[in-house]
Amino acid sequence: MTTLIKSNGFTNETLDWKAWLDVVDCARATTEQLEVLGLSNPKAKTSDYYLLLAHQPAILRQRSEAYNAIMYAPGGLPRAERELSALTVSRINGCVYCASVHAQRFEQLAKRADTVAQVFDAPRTAGTNDREKAIVQFSVRLTESAENIGPDDIQALKDAGLATAEILDLLHVTSIFAWANRLMMNLGEPVYS
Repeated sequence: MTTLIKSNGFTNETLDWKAWLDVVDCARATTEQLEVLGLSNPKAKTSDYYLLLAHQPAILRQRSEAYNAIMYAPGGLPRAERELSALTVSRINGCVYCASVHAQRFEQLAKRADTVAQVFDAPRTAGTNDREKAIVQFSVRLTESAENIGPDDIQALKDAGLATAEILDLLHVTSIFAWANRLMMNLGEPVYS
């Protein structure tokens, strides 16, 4: 069992999420809405988040296809490191719900929680090795000041051992979470068990 971590308003416990707008009722959903919910996430038909986004099924389809390709495609950045970036961006953006989800996924994949506690406590210095620190620092920098990213930032990732495909994956993860966090934070709120 994972140790419960609570720090600076963030947690690795399982949270729920409540929409501030009406959600689609699956009993009255269109065929297109039900189809995209089935493609989006295994829990989409019971999640306020997906049921809210299902009001615009074409957009939800594109969102889910992009998200799933970025987070789950084989090759490139290992899954645990993708989750570390998602966790870091969510922490910097203040998205409590996303941070909890990606903290749990990192812990499951990495089989440890030390870095999660570090990201919650002091995200700018988190990481248990040079590679993790480079991933976290790049995720923070891109989230806070994308306009200042340059060749030196990419070189720092290369110096930490990231290959080109891994750097591209890191950019995709960090970038999609700028968007994902804003949707979560502005359409509803986390609910504690």
